[in-house]
Amino acid sequence: MRKVIFAEGEVYHIYNRGADKREVFLNDLDRHRFLQDLQEMNTSAPVVNSGYSFMRNLLIHPGSDMPAPPCCRIKGEKLVNILEFVLMPNHFHLLLTPLRPAGIQSFMQKLGTAYTMYFNKCHCRTGMLFQGPYQSVHIKREDHYEWIPHYIHANPLKLRPPLASAEIKLAFLRSYKWSSFRDYAGLGGFPEIVNKTLLEEFFARDGGFESSMLRWLKNRRDLAIEAKPR
Repeated sequence: MRKVIFAEGEVYHIYNRGADKREVFLNDLDRHRFLQDLQEMNTSAPVVNSGYSFMRNLLIHPGSDMPAPPCCRIKGEKLVNILEFVLMPNHFHLLLTPLRPAGIQSFMQKLGTAYTMYFNKCHCRTGMLFQGPYQSVHIKREDHYEWIPHYIHANPLKLRPPLASAEIKLAFLRSYKWSSFRDYAGLGGFPEIVNKTLLEEFFARDGGFESSMLRWLKNRRDLAIEAKPR
């Protein structure tokens, strides 16, 4: 377990990327699996078969290429509230609130082990998948609350050439499947994974989460990956 102390009820930006910057999500099956792990590893109960078979559930809505809500076999109590997530080819971002002592540590250990076991078996490899221990930033100032949630959701913009306007950028983010932004935009998404209550209450004063995101995009010129909030 990490020695970092995560306080219950506080908000933390958690992120990690592949060893040697390698891609850790090679196809949609990988991304579906990680999302399923986000739900199934979020439990205080032991997960004794974290390498469980994934092929029993492809997590696709019938007649659609959109992911369906992950199947649920959770017992025990949740370790964390997942406020946001974004999957990129070689890294991921999470915004978490621990619900119990060592909640984040336990959740991230289960998540990393389960996904690495799956990835190595599926792609015929061995060894470490991620570059090392996940990184964390405590979101404790109001300006961090205003900045970090939008920064996390804006990451997929780096997968496209620069887009002309904030409105075009927002439309792209609404179409990006591997992010919780669709949940906040009212487009479905993953309600079994994402707890929107805290951020929706915070951004209600600014006209709602999506309106705040649009204003943030209009005011941001440089969307380079940064390890810590400004």
